[in-house]
Amino acid sequence: MTTSLTIQQAAAATGLTVHTLRYYERIGLIDPIPRQDNSHRLYRQEDMVWIEFLLKLRSTGLPIRQMQRYAELRRLGNQRESVSERKALLEQHTLSLEATLADLQSTLVVMHKKIAMYGELESTLAPSIAPLTLDKDYAHERKHQHPPLR
Repeated sequence: MTTSLTIQQAAAATGLTVHTLRYYERIGLIDPIPRQDNSHRLYRQEDMVWIEFLLKLRSTGLPIRQMQRYAELRRLGNQRESVSERKALLEQHTLSLEATLADLQSTLVVMHKKIAMYGELESTLAPSIAPLTLDKDYAHERKHQHPPLR
């Protein structure tokens, strides 16, 4: 089993580019990666676990500045202040995510209702000879738009 990965292998494993991995290291999101004698980076398992966590934070919209702060606190180790601040940062972000999810869930309910309404309406309508496509509808709307008021 491989205990370390080259930067190309790490990029492939994470879905990030080599450039992004180097950038993350340069701005302090990733600790300096150990290097071989030929100066090639070798990503360890713990580096890959950390990168996966960073990707989770990034996918939830956590700003890079906050990710950098979290990484900085992580480097301080498990001191009370560091642990408390990391926990608070994650709690605050989690509350934000929960609010976003609630908004999305509410929107999803509306979308399902609209789809059901259109399904019921569709079942009551007689079939047309040549159904319009979305592209034709859009072209028709664009053709009949009024010029902007000045």
